[in-house]
Amino acid sequence: MQLELRHLEAVCRIAEAGSLGRAASRLGVSQPALSAQLRRIERVAGGELFVRGRHGVEPTALGQFVLAKARRVLSEMEDLTAGARAVAPGTPLRLGCILLVLLDGLLEQIERELAGREITVDVEHSVTALARLLGSGRYDAVLYGEVNDHEVPLPEGVLARTLIPREPFCVRLPADHPLAARTEVELADLAEEPWMTLLEDDDGGPEALVAACARAGFTPSLRYRITDRKMHWDLIAAGRAVSVSQPTAPAAEGTVLRPLAGSPITGRIRLAWNRAAVPAAQAELLYRAAGRAYLAQVDNNPFHRAWWDAHPELHPVLD
Repeated sequence: MQLELRHLEAVCRIAEAGSLGRAASRLGVSQPALSAQLRRIERVAGGELFVRGRHGVEPTALGQFVLAKARRVLSEMEDLTAGARAVAPGTPLRLGCILLVLLDGLLEQIERELAGREITVDVEHSVTALARLLGSGRYDAVLYGEVNDHEVPLPEGVLARTLIPREPFCVRLPADHPLAARTEVELADLAEEPWMTLLEDDDGGPEALVAACARAGFTPSLRYRITDRKMHWDLIAAGRAVSVSQPTAPAAEGTVLRPLAGSPITGRIRLAWNRAAVPAAQAELLYRAAGRAYLAQVDNNPFHRAWWDAHPELHPVLD
């Protein structure tokens, strides 16, 4: 067996994630499959690359050596891919996103700003995967979110710009929930509720929720993690869970959105692009398209419109 790029990528993802389970999730494979692949890689390398430590798996001395070489090789391949796309004529602009509310109107705005340019848009459920695929040349630009103080590490050769510096997350409740009649909800009053999330575990969302609940005096029961938006809403309407939500989220039958008192959880939306594949003028057009798509959703909820109007310093600059 000879080592291939996919083997080098697996080693790097294990080191970045700090555990085989998280690395497997981000690579889109099962943990047993990744463990078997690691054993094969270690046989070729001549020894163990990782050992279990206090905070997960940690690279051995041999692992550190292999990681340094692997990162260099992968970086060279990323440069090759991005450079080739930059000079190839007629290639489509490839945009990757996570499941943000503004996606509902993003395509319309992109078509308006980049009229005549072929565009592909894919949705990923992992912010880490999104950044990795941007670095490898799979995407030319990505639109993603971060929660509270979490910052997504970006690969070399990438530029980023914050679209929305801060938005206060709200809570989606069943319409017949006792707290639904309130104009805002105290997080502590949700201590006994089962929680659901659309978010992957690498954007800071679950950590932010757990930390906010700890400050409110309880540990949340994270019951469900569902990527399908309609199923997510249907389960809430059925009274089986509550969830945090972007304040621009649309109405859903059988549910209500209410702001959380004190804004204990906030989000941030950013645009990042490969500078070798996306010229500055085109990045500006993407920024404007995403900004207009967000603004089109602000009126979905009156409480967010009021908050938004009170914070003009957070508005995207679109002129």
